[in-house]
Amino acid sequence: MINITLPDKSVKQYEAGITPMDIARDISEGLARNVLAAKVNSEVKDATLPIEEDVKLSLLTWNDTDGKAAMWHSSAHLMAEAIELLYPGVKFGIGPDIENGFYYDIDFGDHAISEKDFPKIEQKMLELAREKQTFDRKEVSKSEALDYFGKKGDEYKIELINDLEDGEITFYSSGYFTDLCRGPHIPDTSPIKAVKLMKVAGAYWRGDENRKQLTRIYGITFPKKKELDEYLVLLEEAKKRDHRLLGKELELFTFSQQVGQGLPLWLPKGAELRERLEQYLKRVQKEKGYDQVITPHIGNVKLYKTSGHYQKYGEESFRPIKTPVEGEEFFLKPMNCPHHCEIYNAFPHSYKDLPLRMAEFGTVYRYEQSGELHGLTRVRGFTQDDAHIFCTPDQIKEEFNGVIDIIHQIFNALDFKDVSIQISLRDPDNKEKYIGSDENWEKAERAIIEVAEERGLDAHIEYGEAAFYGPKMDFMVKDAIGRKWQLGTIQVDYNLPERFDLTYIGSDNEKHRPVMIHRAPFGSMERFVAVLIEHCAGNFPLWLTPDQVIILPISEKYQSYAENVLNLLKKYEIRGLIDGRNEKTGRKIRDAEMKKIPYMLIVGEKEENEGTVSVRKHGEGDMGTYDIEGFAKLINDEVAELLADK
Repeated sequence: MINITLPDKSVKQYEAGITPMDIARDISEGLARNVLAAKVNSEVKDATLPIEEDVKLSLLTWNDTDGKAAMWHSSAHLMAEAIELLYPGVKFGIGPDIENGFYYDIDFGDHAISEKDFPKIEQKMLELAREKQTFDRKEVSKSEALDYFGKKGDEYKIELINDLEDGEITFYSSGYFTDLCRGPHIPDTSPIKAVKLMKVAGAYWRGDENRKQLTRIYGITFPKKKELDEYLVLLEEAKKRDHRLLGKELELFTFSQQVGQGLPLWLPKGAELRERLEQYLKRVQKEKGYDQVITPHIGNVKLYKTSGHYQKYGEESFRPIKTPVEGEEFFLKPMNCPHHCEIYNAFPHSYKDLPLRMAEFGTVYRYEQSGELHGLTRVRGFTQDDAHIFCTPDQIKEEFNGVIDIIHQIFNALDFKDVSIQISLRDPDNKEKYIGSDENWEKAERAIIEVAEERGLDAHIEYGEAAFYGPKMDFMVKDAIGRKWQLGTIQVDYNLPERFDLTYIGSDNEKHRPVMIHRAPFGSMERFVAVLIEHCAGNFPLWLTPDQVIILPISEKYQSYAENVLNLLKKYEIRGLIDGRNEKTGRKIRDAEMKKIPYMLIVGEKEENEGTVSVRKHGEGDMGTYDIEGFAKLINDEVAELLADK
């Protein structure tokens, strides 16, 4: 008999060899009908695989992220099967699940493919899904695998197999299709009730621009047609909010092939917006006892070997910068923390100096593949609102709580109301991915879990998502149209202080090792701005928006009065501009609405004579007449309310 521990901590006993699906049926037939996969300890597996020892078990359904991932991975196989039946002789690269759906990279040979072909592929997928095809797993030897795909003539699979070790190769077969795959998969195709192929694109084999370009087809599936329809409506709304389009429309940022892919150029209005975000956080940090530092954009490769970032990000970094000195190499920095460790090490420290809170808006660089770049959300150079707290072990909880307070304050100021929390721990079955001792990891993980429990936070634990040097608490924000984004993060790290030999003198006059807390409320400034643009559809909070008011003189005669109004508003630190074009007032109002400027001030003869302005609010219309001082108070009170520490 083996013990199965379920998520509610209850323990059930079964005979060894039982499958997660059998356990689901034992609990209820209704549950079994909805199970897509299973999390066995920290690993997602097929719900049909036998369990031979004591485990922690979670049964995954469509409501679980990993459940969706299993269905979308299986849907990629289903699409491949349909395409192979419709276009004989095609060859397949890779076909993973992604955040929303799946894709498959395909060599269509002489077949021409376009989005016009999607309906017949979708129809074939639904036909196959209704056959309730099972996903059958088979372990094969390397020679068997090479023989199978050699006979099939699929050089892409052969290349992948040659990179694998004998004994770690598995095939999955469903219906007429067999694929090289690790899994996991759903039990059968019956949950796939709605299919939509989204787009076709080019993708170089293995991301290498010198290799053949394959055809990448993206798709998504759902267990109900209604959910697909809702998703498509959401996509249309997301298109309207696309930060790449709004960023151009609002003149916030641009990109240049001459400068380089993934390297954003901030335009004046975008730079001002970003600067206001930075200044806001700097004010908060100053109140909380942080000191600002600045570090170089490069560092000696030895620095990153010491920290472990070279081993972790070496392949994703820009090539080393070689100097005239033999053997000397520098890297564009992938992270700020090694530099901050060296600042800490510049002077001796006593326990009386701690906690030491060090903050920097530091730009870092990663060489992302060109196909992965996406506006500001995935770039090659980005600025982190990084800070590192060096503290004694008994200060961890207080400091951690202080960072949580900062993150909540920022989210309130930016109207992010729906926030969930994930505690990201290391994968207990794959410890070689992480640096440091089991003892240090256990202490760090325990500290985060205890803080969450003591604050009464409804935190979800996710294994395998920790940083390579320590566990973390991630803040997941749901935007205005329901999409989840991972933004703020706090990490507890016992390992970098060891690697950099950081010490302080304790009250016992002996050397001790500090603990390092990494934190970034915004995360990446670029990504945060992108999320913010899409969350508020470009209608930024009043304190942040580039232009708070636009003054609309009804004719050229009132241009001088408009300028006087603008100058008076500047004294109240209100940002604005004048639309002095020779256009009708109605046209000016429509254009101001398009530019998403919060307040429009219309001025003419009456307003000039009375020293007032007629006020319209973006999206709401006429608000009546105000004197300048009254309007300035309205604006500044609204800003103060938004920035209040709630």
